[in-house]
Amino acid sequence: QVQVVESGGSLVQEGGSLRLSCTASGLTFDDFAMAWFRQAPGKEREGVSYISSNGRATDYADSVKGRFTVSRDNAKNMLYLQMNSLKPGDTAIYYCAAARSAGGHYIPLRLAEYNYWGQGTQVTVSS
Repeated sequence: QVQVVESGGSLVQEGGSLRLSCTASGLTFDDFAMAWFRQAPGKEREGVSYISSNGRATDYADSVKGRFTVSRDNAKNMLYLQMNSLKPGDTAIYYCAAARSAGGHYIPLRLAEYNYWGQGTQVTVSS
């Protein structure tokens, strides 16, 4: 049984930093591309950052480029999101997701390509 579990969400002041973590079990982690999505109240779920199965390729939403960094540790089945210079607009539930991958540098960008999802962790940025 596949389980995806996020942690690290919190309340933080504008300009602050947070590091989200995600652990995935029940799958061969390095066969999966990974991503962080987020969903704010009343808005659709959107992709924030993506990383290939081998960790060598990444992609980011324009709104977070230069502020967020995604990384993974395949030996530990862990995915991370370092978030700096946080803004109130970053307030959302953040979800970790796994997509079965063709391998290498391939990065799925569509939400529908992601097979497994966590329950989410709340990030709130106060002004």
